[in-house]
Order: sequence, then C-alpha cells, then structure tokens
Amino acid sequence: MGSSVETLEFQAETRQLLRLVIHSIYSNKDIFLRELISNASDALDKLRLESLTDSSLEVDSGDLHISLEVDADARTLTVRDNGIGMTRDELVEVIGTIAKSGTASLLEKIKESKDAATAESLIGQFGVGFYSAFMVADKVTLRTRRAGTESGTRWESDGEGTYDIQDVDGLPVGTSVTLHLKPADSEDGLADYLSPAKIRQIVKQYSDFIRWPIRMAAERTGTEGETTHDVDTLNSMKALWARPRSEVSQDEYNEFYQQISHDWLAPAETIHMRAEGTFEYEALLFIPSQAPFDLFSRETRRGVQLYVKRVFIMDDCEALMPDYLRFVKGVVDAHDLSLNVSREILQHDRQIRGVRRRLVKKVLGALKDMQAKDAERYAKVWAEFGRALKEGLIEDTDNTDALLELVSAASTHDPEKTTTLRQYVERMKDGQDTIYYLTGETRAMVENSPHMEAFTAKGYEVLILTDPVDEVWVERVPAFDGRRLQSIAKGQVDLDDSADGDEETDAEKARREEDFASLLPWLAATLSEQVKQVRLSSRLTTSAACIVGDADDVTPTLEKMYRAMGQQLPTVKRILELNPAHPLITALRTAHDADADDPALAEIAELVYGSALLAEGGDLPDPARFTRLLTDRLTRAL
Repeated sequence: MGSSVETLEFQAETRQLLRLVIHSIYSNKDIFLRELISNASDALDKLRLESLTDSSLEVDSGDLHISLEVDADARTLTVRDNGIGMTRDELVEVIGTIAKSGTASLLEKIKESKDAATAESLIGQFGVGFYSAFMVADKVTLRTRRAGTESGTRWESDGEGTYDIQDVDGLPVGTSVTLHLKPADSEDGLADYLSPAKIRQIVKQYSDFIRWPIRMAAERTGTEGETTHDVDTLNSMKALWARPRSEVSQDEYNEFYQQISHDWLAPAETIHMRAEGTFEYEALLFIPSQAPFDLFSRETRRGVQLYVKRVFIMDDCEALMPDYLRFVKGVVDAHDLSLNVSREILQHDRQIRGVRRRLVKKVLGALKDMQAKDAERYAKVWAEFGRALKEGLIEDTDNTDALLELVSAASTHDPEKTTTLRQYVERMKDGQDTIYYLTGETRAMVENSPHMEAFTAKGYEVLILTDPVDEVWVERVPAFDGRRLQSIAKGQVDLDDSADGDEETDAEKARREEDFASLLPWLAATLSEQVKQVRLSSRLTTSAACIVGDADDVTPTLEKMYRAMGQQLPTVKRILELNPAHPLITALRTAHDADADDPALAEIAELVYGSALLAEGGDLPDPARFTRLLTDRLTRAL
C-alpha cells in the first residue's frame, strides 16, 4: 500500500539540461553503470558508518552488497543495494540536484564550452551522474527506504517533462534503480546491456576495486546438460593501494603490476604511499624492469590510472605524471574528485598539481634510494630509462638537483662502468673546479676525438655523453654541486698544471704566437667560408688540428637535430685550432713563410680543415673535392 502518485514537472531549464545529459554529453554510454554502482557503494559506506555511530539504528550490516538483476523479458536492468537508503525529502534533494545547483549558470557554461569533454566535466561538477541512466533507458524507476524508517518512496521518470513520486510501504532498506532499457543500437553506441558478458566487462573495467561485493545471478549448464543457478561476485575488491603495506606481499604487488601493465616481468621497484589532509589519496606506483618498445614513440601510452574512491576514471592520466616519467605504471586513487572529471579539468586543478609534485618527488626519491642501496639494480634501471629521465633536466626545473644526482654516464675513468656526477666530483683533481664532458654519437668516436688528447695525457676525467638528449640538457644545466659543466669541444681550455711557474709558460706561449703570427690570419682568410677564427690549441697532443665552438655556440649535432625537426638555424661558423708542435702544422708554417702565394698551400689548408671535421664525426661540405685533393697530394708524395 502507498499514497497516491504525485506528478511533478521539471523546470524548463532542467528539461534542457536533461536533454544534454541524455543526448550530447557522455561519449561513452557504458559509464551509466559505473555511476549507479558508485552511488550504491556510497550508500553502503554511509550505512556502515551510521550503524557504528548510531546505536539506535537497527539494521543488519553483516552482508552489505550490490546486486545487478537482469530481466530479459521485461528488458530491465536493476542496480540494488542494501545501504542507507533515502527518505522522500532526501530523494527530492539528491535527485533534484539539477534543479537546485544553479542550473542557469551551468547551462551557460556548457554552451560556452568548446567540446563534449569539457561539457561532460561541467556536468560532473554538478553531481548529476545518476541521470546518465537515461542515455540507455526509456524510463527509470527508483525505489528506496531509509534505514530507521517504516515507509519507502518510489520515483519514476522518462527523463522528459515530468517525474512521478509516491510513498510506498513494504520496501526493504536500501535503494534499487530499475532501467527500462532501450534496444541495442551500435550506431548510437548502445550496447546490449541485458548481456551478462557486457555487464561483467563494464564492472571489471570501472568497478573492480569497489570495496563491496557486486553480485549477479548466473545460469550454467553442467557436463550432463543439467542447469544450475549460482550467484557470482563480479568484482575482485582487491584494491591493494587501500591496504597497509605490511598486509600486502610482494607477490601480490607483482601480480597487480603485471595486470595493469601487461608486462610479464616483475617491477624493479614498488612505491606505495598514502596522503591525508585537505586532499586525500592513495598511490601505488611501479618502476618497470624493462623499457617498453614504444617508450620514445609519440603514440606511447603516458600516465597512470586514476580512480576516485576505487571507481576507475581513466587510463593514462597525464596530469598526474610528467612526460619524462612516462614509464612509471600504477594507480592513484583520489577521494575528493568528481567521477566525471575530465583531462582538461585535471590539467588546471591546483590539488592535482600538488599530487603530481608529491608523486614525482616520491619516484625520484625511490630511484635515489635504489642508487644508494643497490647500485647493480639501479644501473639496470638507468640503462632502460636513463634517456627518458634526462628529459626531465630539460622539462622539470623544480627537480633539477634531484635528477642530476641520478644521472649516470660513461666516462674515461672506467671503460666498463658508468659514473654518477657525485662520484666524478669526488675524483676531481686538486684545484679542478669544472666537470668536463664531450658529446658524440658513440663512445669510440668520443674517445678517439682530438679534443680528448690533452685531457687523457694529463689525467683529467671526461664524461662521455652519447644520447641525443645529452646535447640539450647539458646546455640547460649550468652546474652540479657548484662545479661548472664544460664541453671540451667548446671555448678555451687551459689544463696547464706545470710546477714551473706562470712566467715561463707565458713566455713560451708568446714565442709560439709570434712564430705563427703570419700563418694564422692567412688560414683564417683562406677558410673564411668555413671558420670564423684560427688559433693555436692547448688541447691537442697528437692530432694536427681540431674544430671547436665558442662557449655559447650550438653544437653541430644539436644543429642537425633542430633542422631534422623543421627548425632552420643560421649556419654557425666554428673555430679551427692548430697543434703548434705537429709536424704537418710546422711544415705548413715553414712553407707559408717561404712562399705565401703558393697555390698548393690553400689546398693543404682545406685538407687540414676537412681532416679535423672528419675526426669529430662531422660531414664534409664537398666530399668529392676533399677526396680529389687528398688523392692528388698523396700522388705527389709517392
């Protein structure tokens, strides 16, 4: 028995908003079930809490659960819970959220939004996820009874102009939402929501970690043809991130990682954290053992999974993890977000930015601990993800110091093992205040570079940087621990550590400059199309010449990278340095002093420049001409 049915009209603005919800806002209609299950879960949470705080509330909280019931004949799907339920007034309050939440201003914002994703996020902020049921149903019937009350309420609407509401006796405590489903329509994105397989798939994707069991009847045929009726629990309820770390085994962590990452290996590191306060969240992050094949592809999946109160919201939430940590897998479960929050909203949310900062510091801290406690394991992780991490030195100025501590690079100190910048600093010579490095395509090319000769001869360690990203980050990072980073292929290099005093050294330099006073300007004029200066070198011991850049010049490799990306840069002329002690250079000086107008000298100058360019791995501007000049010169020598 119950009271008479009362039919009420939606306000004009509310009808307009409902039409947007039903026909325009949600691009994925499957999420209607996520919304209804989430509401049911909240009702169960509230009943559990009230039963603990209100001793007069006589309810059975021993088997709290959510039931999904399919009636194929009636074409209905019911989502039922035995949670807290609602009174008639509460029902009007909750379901009437649209009418009381500033509908006019909401509609105006939706009209101003440029895309469906933004509009969907606005809808989510006003808490009308329940109405997503009308995307898949012609009519929705809701029955509810508040715990501690005798009478229940029935609410029904077709989502158009009116809704019916009625007091009803004899309802169980809790809420049931019955959807009178529209026919399946693949063109409109309407699946067959009477299909148990489809229901299971949606629950697994969005609601697998809801803390309460989600049950559905199942009919099975036995081996002898008999039919049995069972009740299956569709969700795992195993939200590892919500459990204390002491209660979770590493095997459980590994299994969960493999489930979300589709990786068959165990992770190299597991990070389990919980934040409480103004914005509560849990995070379970993993650093893989092996880089995916598409780590440096533009199409690679980036970001971690986002949940809200154990309800799945989105894969690859880029707002929670910077691009250089795109290899990190895991889950972040925020307690205070809307279920319908969009990527656009997340990117501008102040609290999400705070979560991101803390997650980044946690990941970098975990890598630092691994580096200190298990150098071998860290070396493997760095070999897999070091190139990506070094991108952070370009993108993330807030964490430059932490990232520099993690950098591991090859160096001339050890032909096999890499070194950290901290270890390099600890090995620096007395009085050395500069960290020296050289970039190149391969270690062999760097080690055999003419620039390396004086450093090798005098025992200075040089970092060998061969990743393309190295060309960029070393330009952005001026120093580490107060020590300047300097390329040995740029600027002036002074490695004089003689104990004979500065006066003798200066005299020797002055004499050499005088000896070459006529050759240097002649070479600069002869090679003016290729170089901007010719000078004597202090960095060469065995090679005749090398090419260096000014301290602020773009390196040739970086210039190639920019041009490959379509960015045209002006041609950068560099400096030709000569080894004043090399027989070729002294012979060239003698020949020039004897006959500066000899045309063969210009050809030799070209060969000196071309040889220096080849020695550093550069590209000759005219390989055919260089080959012809070299062949002619060799022929004359025989």
